[in-house]
Amino acid sequence: MATFTDDFNRANTSDLGAGWVEVSGDWSIVSNQLSPGSSGGTIILRASGAMDSSDHSAQVKIAATTAASQGVWCRGNSNISSGYLWRNDGSSWDLFSVVGGSFTVIGTYAAAAAPGDVAKVQAVGSTIKAFVNGVERVSLTNTHVTTGTSVGLRSESTNAIRFDDFTAADVTAGATLDVAASTETAQTLAGAKAATLGIAAASHAAQALTGSKSGVLSVSANLETAQALSGLKAAALDPAGGAEAAQPLTGGKTSVLGIALAGAAAQALVGAKTASLTTAATIETAEPLTLAASLNLATAAATEAARPLTGAKTATLAPAIEGSTARPLAAAGPDEDVDLTVGAPYSPWQAGTPHGSGWEVGTPW
Repeated sequence: MATFTDDFNRANTSDLGAGWVEVSGDWSIVSNQLSPGSSGGTIILRASGAMDSSDHSAQVKIAATTAASQGVWCRGNSNISSGYLWRNDGSSWDLFSVVGGSFTVIGTYAAAAAPGDVAKVQAVGSTIKAFVNGVERVSLTNTHVTTGTSVGLRSESTNAIRFDDFTAADVTAGATLDVAASTETAQTLAGAKAATLGIAAASHAAQALTGSKSGVLSVSANLETAQALSGLKAAALDPAGGAEAAQPLTGGKTSVLGIALAGAAAQALVGAKTASLTTAATIETAEPLTLAASLNLATAAATEAARPLTGAKTATLAPAIEGSTARPLAAAGPDEDVDLTVGAPYSPWQAGTPHGSGWEVGTPW
């Protein structure tokens, strides 16, 4: 069983390839479609390979059309001068038998070709059929052409016509049944046979239910109606985790304050301290101030309210480290030496006595 197809999906060219024979005219491929050219007149194209038998079909899509001759051919000879042609001329589809180049109309379907139409012609024995878009439009018995294995196209040469998706294939006719070798007469059945019928496998008629059946329904898994709560339930609430309102403080709290680290109040000085002043090294006259200076004080960064002090705190002050009260000096007698020890009382026992060439200090008399 032979088949032949071509969708013409290749580059633009005037060489159709080994699958085709240009019987007449110059055919070419334009934009992935078959073009019959533009030279005018009727031209013919056939597949280079033959079908396996004279029973076959051929079909083609009419991609673009105009009111001009265009059609598909089956059961043709090598130069397509005989066979069957299904052709449209712009007003109707006509089925021709062609013998020796002579065309005879054997069937008609009144309709113009339209872009996208698929035209098909088929010959199987003496039954010749023609289709448009898969719908059988002509079917008849004809014996004008009984043999031929070529398929192809016939068209006017005009740029307005384009073909696409050509297909041809052998058609296998139904097999002829042999004559029965013998015949038998049907025998009548005697007696009867009964058997228990099984339950129908395909379908049963619904049986009416009698009586009633009750059962506890389970709780709906998908949706339940909210039930009203009865009674009361109380529970101690945990303290708020995020924030709590400040609670007022009750009662009081006292504590002993430590000694201030930063500073202490100046303590009143008791007693007196004197010292000899040195002569001034330089003298400076106070300069009168002629211009008042002002400073921009920075805004206090923070303020604190003074807390009232309660109770009292006392501390024993250590003696002054830097000075002591001056003691008055007693005048010395004309014949007495002065004890040089500061603050030591005069003692007659410590007056000098003659001893040798001088006085021995501190020697008792």
